Amino acid sequence: MTDTHDVAPQRPAGEAVGAASAAASEPVMLDVYPKRPAQAVDVHKPAPLGWWPAVVIALVAFIDRVEINLIAGALPAIQDHFGFNDTVAGAIPTAASLAAAILLLPAGRLADRAPRVITIFIVVLTWAICSVLSGLATSLVMFFAVRVLIGAAGQLYNPPASSLIADYYPARSRGKAFGFERAGYYMGLPTGVILGGAVAEALDWRAVFFVAAVPGVLVALLVLTLREPLRGLGDRMDRLRGGTDTTGADGAHGVLTVSKSSLFAEAKGLLKVKTLKGIILGQALLSLGVAGLFYWLPTFLERTEDLGYDAASGLAGGVGGTGIVIGIVLGSRMGDKFHGIRPGWRIKVATGFLLIGAITLTGSVLLPGLWLRIALVCAACAGFAAAIPNLTAASADVVPADRRGMGFALLTFLVTLGGAVGPLLIGATSDLVGSTGYDGEPLALAMLVLVPAMFAAVVALLWIRDSFEEDAARATAASRVSPDTVV
Repeated sequence: MTDTHDVAPQRPAGEAVGAASAAASEPVMLDVYPKRPAQAVDVHKPAPLGWWPAVVIALVAFIDRVEINLIAGALPAIQDHFGFNDTVAGAIPTAASLAAAILLLPAGRLADRAPRVITIFIVVLTWAICSVLSGLATSLVMFFAVRVLIGAAGQLYNPPASSLIADYYPARSRGKAFGFERAGYYMGLPTGVILGGAVAEALDWRAVFFVAAVPGVLVALLVLTLREPLRGLGDRMDRLRGGTDTTGADGAHGVLTVSKSSLFAEAKGLLKVKTLKGIILGQALLSLGVAGLFYWLPTFLERTEDLGYDAASGLAGGVGGTGIVIGIVLGSRMGDKFHGIRPGWRIKVATGFLLIGAITLTGSVLLPGLWLRIALVCAACAGFAAAIPNLTAASADVVPADRRGMGFALLTFLVTLGGAVGPLLIGATSDLVGSTGYDGEPLALAMLVLVPAMFAAVVALLWIRDSFEEDAARATAASRVSPDTVV
């Protein structure tokens, strides 16, 4: 048995929008929002409904990463206050990520059934409250517990937000739309590090978390400016543009349904999509390496380059942000330019940039010299920032419209698990190396442990470079009838 839900409805044959009207480059009357009249939409524009939804989602991703990474910039001050070692320091983000992973699959199912805008609003408001609680912590146990709580909420915006982007934007411009979101996400990493280090140095580490709560509330209010689009809208705009939206009188095409299969059966079915499976594997391995290395990067620079933690976090964050801007611009433009023209183009672009990021980030750990390391970190951030939006857009392309919430939850779930292990593994290895009487900096040796994971991510993407087109076509067909064909 299945339940129907709000989707982009198809008109009877007499009202169907055919190829002629789409080819004329004129606006068409299209149902966009549930229970609202149809409106004129120019489906030939890259963003027929404007870029504001992508900007708001980017701000959500930005404030999420700012809040999560405040602790990285202020970590030395927090360690001094509570007196805990590197293993405990690494365990904080690990426990937070594991808490998020537990809730992600249920959140994905919720994203396919509940109003996504309201869900995102509640999540962002929860972050702001948890930020204040972090600054009020009076013991390590309390601080640890609050960070776990915010970790549980930290990734829950992703399934509904990614599903919204896929419905607001047609496939040919999803690379740019997800580029906005990933730009916000990755710019939040250095901003959080910089803000954490600067405020902790100027005031104290508690003030760091109080300051971050204010923009969190503001972004939550901005989320309420968005409307909930019909599910599958982005795919239908693509078909209208190509003149392939030919609905019969029975309306069979485009009628999306919600499967009654169990949570794990639905996840298992999605993992049968080879392209999605490869993207998940690649990003999980990448997250394992990148999350651990970037979490410890300011502390690494402080210890190896004799910097204060405010200067270390400022440098790491500043050059990281520069690289991210460069990468987002290059990656989104290149990914969208030949999408649908050259087979598997987005996967190939992502693979190349990912390889650049892996090589340069490895060099930043191995090669001494502050400015050389800074330059390599900038190049690494550019490579990763260019790759990820293309992989995210490709994920949307190969999952049916009404299962994208679960698809993105599954992706985020396994990527989060990969990222959860990285910081703890480096911290524990650093303490272990230090206990052996090693003469050098233990953290430098510990960071090399995760380097192979980034190159394994490149191999995972090479495995799926030829499967994208077939999987995308299958997802499009499933979106026009029933999701059960995927499972």
